[in-house]
Amino acid sequence: MKRIFSLIGFLPIMTIGQNKGNAFILKGKIQNFTSNVDWVFLEYSKNGEFKTDSSHPKNSRYQFFGNIDEPVEARLKVKFIDIESGQDRPINYMKDVIAVFLEPGKIKVISIDSFKNVQVKGSISHNEFVKLNKQVSPFGMKFNVLMTKSNEYKKAKDQQNLLKVEAKLDTLEKEMNENVYREYVIKNPSSPLAMYALLEYAGAVINPEKVEPLFNSLSAANRSYPSALEFKERLEATKKTGIGKLAMDFIQNDTLGNPVTLSSFKGRYVLIEFWASWCGPCRAENPNLVKVFNDYKDKNFHIIGVSLDRPGQKEKWLKAIHDDGLEWTQVSDLMFWDNAVAKQYGIRAIPQSLLLDPEGKIIAKNLSSDELAQKLSKVIEVKKQY
Repeated sequence: MKRIFSLIGFLPIMTIGQNKGNAFILKGKIQNFTSNVDWVFLEYSKNGEFKTDSSHPKNSRYQFFGNIDEPVEARLKVKFIDIESGQDRPINYMKDVIAVFLEPGKIKVISIDSFKNVQVKGSISHNEFVKLNKQVSPFGMKFNVLMTKSNEYKKAKDQQNLLKVEAKLDTLEKEMNENVYREYVIKNPSSPLAMYALLEYAGAVINPEKVEPLFNSLSAANRSYPSALEFKERLEATKKTGIGKLAMDFIQNDTLGNPVTLSSFKGRYVLIEFWASWCGPCRAENPNLVKVFNDYKDKNFHIIGVSLDRPGQKEKWLKAIHDDGLEWTQVSDLMFWDNAVAKQYGIRAIPQSLLLDPEGKIIAKNLSSDELAQKLSKVIEVKKQY
């Protein structure tokens, strides 16, 4: 089960804008809390940008204002002050955080005892969210059990049982996606939560054959959402990177500022590897990728690393290359998720990779290092050593 980082930006919130038709106001009330609430935070995403705002409750009441163009999932998070010490109490994510679906209009949130015990009024989207979560809940409990086992096997370095558990996690995720999210979209194409369910079903790595028919079945209103328009672009880009397609040419600078084109590597098997210095799963896989590279670099195989490192952080990118011993070609425009090549290829999660044949045709995607080695052993004629 490949762990990946998905696109999440972090930018400050904008308060109420000029489009009053899309304005929301969230009013909250706190009841029967045993600790003093110092702050309440509201976090959500708008057009791919992460927003956050805060409110200091007065007389057990707080409120937030904002503008949104579509129903969005938000988090309400409470921060307490310990009465005896006067210090901030650490956040308990089981009790102090709750998901609430925002939509234009007036929304009321009443919290009783904790932020896990809430009543939400005025949001049709949230009502649908609650219904959908009831279907997801049984899968979530199974996920928790398997993840506990997975962590135990990781600590014990029990690779055999770890692989078995991860296979069960993959199967469980597929069952949930098919039986909950896919079914919800099919039965509720006009629901304000349909696009949310479709995004959950599609995941970070889109399968166009399965996802496009569902997207086309959505109501016209849902397909006009900003998230739907952005998703449509990703879908179209992903369709261009299917198995058997010619990889789109690109040009981006290497670590010395020299332009590198993909087409210049034609005639060799090439792995395009999307990664970043800040990506834990990418860095964890790098030693295995180094081994594959060393085994096949003299056998008509090369790697182009496309880094999604952040602006102004070239040194971190270079240090990761040095520390991990990455001797293959590295390119980046240091634009984070706005990396031109990543956007061209519809990449919104890393690590991801594409394996090209000498003609530039895509012959495999997102292989693990072991799978990559097996694939290369089949497609590259390896001369016997005498």
